[in-house]
Amino acid sequence: QPPAILLIGPTASGKTALAFELATRFPCDIVSVDSAQVFRDMNVGTAKPDAATLARFPHRLIDLITPEQRYSAAAFRSDALREMAAIAAAGRVPLLVGGTMLYVKALREGLADLPQADPALRAGIDAEAAACGWPALHAELAQLDPETAARLKPTDAQRIQRALEVVRLSGRTMGSFFAEQAASAPPFRMLNLALVPADRAVLHARIGERFAAMLAAGLVDEVKGLARKIQARCRPAFDALRRLSPSLGDARRRPAGKRTARARHLCHAPVRQAPADLAARHDGLVADRPAGGRRDGGGAGCRRCPPRAIVGAEARAMRGKARAGLPQATTVCACPASRALINPM
Repeated sequence: QPPAILLIGPTASGKTALAFELATRFPCDIVSVDSAQVFRDMNVGTAKPDAATLARFPHRLIDLITPEQRYSAAAFRSDALREMAAIAAAGRVPLLVGGTMLYVKALREGLADLPQADPALRAGIDAEAAACGWPALHAELAQLDPETAARLKPTDAQRIQRALEVVRLSGRTMGSFFAEQAASAPPFRMLNLALVPADRAVLHARIGERFAAMLAAGLVDEVKGLARKIQARCRPAFDALRRLSPSLGDARRRPAGKRTARARHLCHAPVRQAPADLAARHDGLVADRPAGGRRDGGGAGCRRCPPRAIVGAEARAMRGKARAGLPQATTVCACPASRALINPM
């Protein structure tokens, strides 16, 4: 089996910088594992690399679809495996980089054989939601599929819609399909890397700096432009952006010239906090267990400098429930001894 590298971690943890270093030192081609960067015209808010960076480090699986289109974990797995095969056929190493854990799980474990989406049925469910609200449909789901309903919020429109669609199409719960799912690992020797920040205060500071840079780079204007282009019902891209900055409206509620510095700070605060909340969720998804027991990755690895990444961490599934383990724990740093990245394959 050909080798491949999977690099994951929370937002602002340094994945991109490490990926570029790897692509500089080794024959790696980057494949994005990001559910927001698949959308065109969403550049600032998704921290998409600029044109100059992409010219030096081409990324596959970005700018795939327009914001009103949908993209699924199944589509990602199919596309990722195709791109990985093409990279391997060229004699290079696929380097998958991102933080969308559903995509990671789909790639590593495969997906349940759920019924295909039915546009007419989805339109009908949308109409029901417009008439009676998503909480009412959540209550209906609780009668039909209690296990799925228990893990969804009453306002989680996309997942409620999908769960109802599966039940109505098949007469079966989603859990019954998952129970039949057979693990289907990709045909590659995967080296799994997880960046796990030792100091969350430092991570949150980086997130704040990144958000300030996004505002300076025109994030508000980007969102306004998207809003003018896309009808309100075409929301998959906005759902992705809202996970990054869900309170963006608070940052532009008043004209900037009419805000005091204190007011600007207060109205931006919830938006700054949103990526930190996302990072906290990633922290629950990526729980490190290095051999030496240290959270900063001390233990095996380079003897000359402290490691910056933990390899073979254990990924915990969404909401801290079922676990999906990554292979054996080792450590790796970014010094010249980082050639060990390739050797364990």
